[in-house]
Amino acid sequence: MLPNVISKSIKLEDGREIIIETGALAKQADGAVVVKMGNAMLLATVVSKKEAGEGVDFLPMSVDYQEKFAASGKIPGGFLKREGRLSDYEILISRIVDRAIRPIFPDDYHADTQIAITLMSGDEDVLPDALAGLAASAALAVSDIPFNGPISEVRVAKIDGKLTINPTPKELEKATLELIVAGSLEFILMVEGEGDEVSEDEMVEALQFAHEEIKKHCLVQKELTIAVGKEEKREYSHEKSDPALFEKMRSVLYDMLYEIVGKQLANKSERSSLVKEVKEAFINNLGEDHGYEASLIGPYFSKIHKEAARNLTLNEKKRLDGRKLDEIRPIWSVVDYLPSAHGSAVFTRGETQSVTTCTLGTKMDEQMVDGATISGYNKFFLHYNFPGFSTGEVKINRGPGRREVGHGNLAMRALKKVLPSEAENPYTIRIVSDILESNGSSSMATVCAGSLALMDAGIKIKSPVTGIAMGMISDATTGKYSILSDILGDEDHLGDMDFKVTGTAKGITACQMDLKVEGLDYNVLKEALYQAKEGRLHILNEINKTLSAPKPDYKPHTPRSYNMMIPKELIGAVIGPGGKVIQEIQKDTGATIIIEEVDNAGKINIFSNDQGSMDAAISRIKGIVAQPEIGETYTGKVKNIMPFGAFVEFMPGKDGLLHISEIKWDRLETMEGVLETGEEIVVKLIDVDKKTGKFKLSRKVLLPKPEKPEKKD
Repeated sequence: MLPNVISKSIKLEDGREIIIETGALAKQADGAVVVKMGNAMLLATVVSKKEAGEGVDFLPMSVDYQEKFAASGKIPGGFLKREGRLSDYEILISRIVDRAIRPIFPDDYHADTQIAITLMSGDEDVLPDALAGLAASAALAVSDIPFNGPISEVRVAKIDGKLTINPTPKELEKATLELIVAGSLEFILMVEGEGDEVSEDEMVEALQFAHEEIKKHCLVQKELTIAVGKEEKREYSHEKSDPALFEKMRSVLYDMLYEIVGKQLANKSERSSLVKEVKEAFINNLGEDHGYEASLIGPYFSKIHKEAARNLTLNEKKRLDGRKLDEIRPIWSVVDYLPSAHGSAVFTRGETQSVTTCTLGTKMDEQMVDGATISGYNKFFLHYNFPGFSTGEVKINRGPGRREVGHGNLAMRALKKVLPSEAENPYTIRIVSDILESNGSSSMATVCAGSLALMDAGIKIKSPVTGIAMGMISDATTGKYSILSDILGDEDHLGDMDFKVTGTAKGITACQMDLKVEGLDYNVLKEALYQAKEGRLHILNEINKTLSAPKPDYKPHTPRSYNMMIPKELIGAVIGPGGKVIQEIQKDTGATIIIEEVDNAGKINIFSNDQGSMDAAISRIKGIVAQPEIGETYTGKVKNIMPFGAFVEFMPGKDGLLHISEIKWDRLETMEGVLETGEEIVVKLIDVDKKTGKFKLSRKVLLPKPEKPEKKD
């Protein structure tokens, strides 16, 4: 029995239980808990430095979620046989927790903070990602780290028309809506999920349902905080202040900055240049011996600039680039831009641009997933690239970061909902979005360009998908708020919400919401969703002008596919000893052949860029799997000559005996000089031995029977 354990439990409606324990493990961390559900166990720890780094004016927090392979009784692959860098799946869970936790730390807390969440034990009926946010918050709840929590996360899914909290993986397979939702006692904080073209009302209903469960989790954490005696949090002072400098700067700069943002310049560079000039002029006018805290000039200037921009929108309903609140930036798009790609598209919206490709491959191109709890293969995957030049910056390319992984995953979830079924689509599909310009909503540009690239490649998607990023600027004191459609990068920075919504004309396929303030009223949320719908439909109308439906055929250089089913017992004949037969067919024809057992039968996929190659491979395989029929005529090849006849290969892999008496109508005394090895002859299958299955052939029955000589008197 573990010593000194303090435990609290949460009962789900279906009787399952979540248990939070603290006091036994990782006691040198500032806070540590174990969260259990069934056999699943997560250890969450949090450590935060007492002081902030010199000049740090933000929260330098890292969240790492990792699954130990031992948790599911597995040994890692690879040469080292140990856990390495986080997988994309682990990065996505880390991001979800970070996005839920970060907004509710105090704005003036800047100490290095690290949250580590580790899956120590797995359960095939429990999805641990839905417990990670709860575990992180509980670890903070039992620490002395300042934190405006608690919060929790749950998965909500609509299964058979009913909303369910934290369903099992098997139940989730039937879900038409799936969301990870994070919130506090008062507010929703973060949303991430997908749906089968669901309505806006269904989305809001699911969020409200999830929030009711989240409230229970938060109350239990409050009880846990009291039980461990951590109601009082550590004192800190991480920000310098110079009230006199701020008042001077505000009195001098606010009106000037308000005038600049009021110009509503559409070009980002022009706006930035004017703002930079004002800042430099103020610093030059101060002189060298101004006596103020110099390190505060930059943060104070940004604060005043942000205030001016927000007030422009709140008070005058104007935006930085001159658009109306619900207006979408100008859009242009083209398809078939890259002649050698299987599918390609350019999508440009304002100063955001994506060039996206669609590549069609075989089963051998599937993405292998080898994780602690998730293993298998992906036939559809999407990669998102964000080079530095897209924002005019110098950035060393060190591979995709967490942001790229997260944006790519959102776009992938948006598009996978409209893909044809596996039976209708034999291809492995890879989408790659390269962002060439970015000023907000680049992940949504990826969705639009990806939809066009799929249709350009000839993939029969159900309908085009578009996406839009919504923003909000609000004032808790006055209650004023403005919802913005198709936000700029600057509006994302100065706003309180980033809500990305994707969908078809019928409904929503994916969404992602992050809040930078505590909470969002449901009525405002519903208003944002319906305003997003109007924007999505507008964008859909624009891309329909370029391409409204999948092209009727693939590009000439796209590998063609042919599927055929064969009896299970003939799989070995097609493969051959050690793969000899199938390798020979591929070498001789140039086609790629994949064979697998599906539903107690053999499924063969043949891929080739050339129709002749395809036809040759099909013919060879059909020859192997064709069943001999008594009475049919075949062109065979003499394999061996024996004293009693010859063995003839009349079908690929099938030999029959042509007895000496069946070669000619004339009686033959010997086989010498009658046939040659390798000679092609036409034979007829006349019988199959019921006991041995041996084939009996005849040549003479295909020859004219000589007339009998007339009898002499």
